[in-house]
Amino acid sequence: MGHAVFRQQNGLMAVGIVTACGLITPEQLQGVAELAEPLGIAGFKLSTRQTLIAILPEEKVPNLQAEVDKLGLRIGSFGEVVRNVKACCGTSGFCVRSQADAHHLGLRLQDRFMNEPVPKDFKISVAGCQRGCTDPFCADFGCMGNPARVRGGFDVIIGGRGGSRRPRHGQRILESVSPDTVERVLAYVLDRYRELGQPHERLCHTIDRVGLDAFIPPRELVKGEEEAAAGQEGGAPVDMDFLNFAASER
Repeated sequence: MGHAVFRQQNGLMAVGIVTACGLITPEQLQGVAELAEPLGIAGFKLSTRQTLIAILPEEKVPNLQAEVDKLGLRIGSFGEVVRNVKACCGTSGFCVRSQADAHHLGLRLQDRFMNEPVPKDFKISVAGCQRGCTDPFCADFGCMGNPARVRGGFDVIIGGRGGSRRPRHGQRILESVSPDTVERVLAYVLDRYRELGQPHERLCHTIDRVGLDAFIPPRELVKGEEEAAAGQEGGAPVDMDFLNFAASER
């Protein structure tokens, strides 16, 4: 694993600063701005992965790393690891279309899984509704808000790949499951990926080689979804057929 620090064509360095899935407090924003002059930062840019990238001289990079730690931020990682989570601000306080709390789920997954080793860099995207602003179908592991069975539930999609000359949409393996189940399923998928994936093999290629069924979680991993759906106001008992959702989609 290496830090997200890359030399630019003009000789300056680009340093990726990980945010809370795209949200920055006023104090953090002010603190970062105050670093610009003493560290010779030429500018900042926002990446598609919701990192804040600082462009500065190479000799100032260690100083930047030390200062962002004090602000409660951190330098991103690069290489064969789980990357920072890309999540929309889909909560009742930030988005009128939110159907599930995407932002807090994204933070939860980022805090637990970021920097875990994997065969090839692994990207996670979380969206709070079916608009999918964070492109969950283009991530190795995507979540998309869908309250059809569980209020605040998410569909789970795996095996997508964006940012490539051969982009691919992932495949939906679960429909409308709770955030707790999403976290358990992600842990399961990562374990299976480490077990079955070859070195430097992207998840979509592992799925091509061994089949999607190797990544479908066992029923006991998602037990409780039926009870959760039945217990909701106005809800009705549902069966566990959503475990076969992926097979019906193919």
